[in-house]
Amino acid sequence: MQSGPREIVTPFRPIPLDIPEGMANNEFFNSTENLNDLSNNNGLLKNPEDLLLYRKALGHSNEFDTSIIYNTSNSILDPLGRPVRRTQVPEQTKKSWNRMNQIIIEYMIEKYPDPDEALVLAGEASLDATWPLTSPGVPSIRMLHNHFITFDKQQLRDADLADVNNPNLTDGGQHSLFQSYMGDVYQDFFAALDFNILMQTSKDSSKIKLTGYPQGLPSWKVRGGVDALKEVDFWVEYDQILKGFIDFYRAFFTQVSTRNAPVPEGSYFPAHIESILLFNNCFMSSAKKVRDHCITDAKYANAIRWQPAFKQLIYRNDEGDLIVTISQNSIGNAITELLGVVVKRIPDAEAYEKAEPALVEKLLEVRDRLIKADLGQGIETPYWSA
Repeated sequence: MQSGPREIVTPFRPIPLDIPEGMANNEFFNSTENLNDLSNNNGLLKNPEDLLLYRKALGHSNEFDTSIIYNTSNSILDPLGRPVRRTQVPEQTKKSWNRMNQIIIEYMIEKYPDPDEALVLAGEASLDATWPLTSPGVPSIRMLHNHFITFDKQQLRDADLADVNNPNLTDGGQHSLFQSYMGDVYQDFFAALDFNILMQTSKDSSKIKLTGYPQGLPSWKVRGGVDALKEVDFWVEYDQILKGFIDFYRAFFTQVSTRNAPVPEGSYFPAHIESILLFNNCFMSSAKKVRDHCITDAKYANAIRWQPAFKQLIYRNDEGDLIVTISQNSIGNAITELLGVVVKRIPDAEAYEKAEPALVEKLLEVRDRLIKADLGQGIETPYWSA
């Protein structure tokens, strides 16, 4: 079978929301009013740490699809002031967040044990607060949230091949700025981080053969598999990858912005930045190339995301190993496209309702596990009880 990105069709039930006249969709989706609707109609569980588990009304997959959002919509009314990555949340919230992640991922692996039958992934996408609210493709909810998704691999095999030039697929690494111009120093910077549970792995072992993705990204195998996610040390190392990415991103775009800039203040690994990045000719020449382009091309300069924007994934490869990877984010692309899965959502209430009972049954099962672990209380909606 030919390897390549797949485009699947996922039906959804249209959401009966009235968006005020003169207000853009993404502006409304960031409002407290919309978050109240999300909780009341699709909320599954909430806890005192303001973490909300909910059904994805506009989902990627009707096999299994849920999210946890750090719901600060009532406590922080300014959408640009809300936390958009794990490094910005209170420690107690992060501990609950990590435990919820571990339980949901364990459930997914248990429910879908065969890597040939299901593509399982969990991931966080940075909702970069430097994006203007009115820009096309800005994330619809500007708050930190994780995705938990399972795709039926037979559906992927039967799906049409996606256009490899689809701009939403370029985040996979083959066209991204980091990989195109400084892949070696990018890998070297991550290799300098010290891990015990995470083991840097080859591109071939991290790739999903059916789609050929991810492409060119640093990746790590999780020693111990799903059981390792029960260890605090795993989540410390998972955060180290994010911190390393943030350092690399900030160091690079600081150089783009200001020639010969020093190590950015507040860096997590300042010695690594100094010795590996700022003394690397490829790194510095790439910054010059982007800086020169910004000076002469207003449209290109406007598209630069000056603050760290990323996608970080835990997914299962073809051999059944759990893999962690991280990628530069770009406007418009979905987290699934990092693995070569393009989702075309279509409004079709009848088709969605056929899949809904089995989907909701699984969502309520995983909710029960979270409640038993003292990670929240159930929410009652028109579709399920508390």
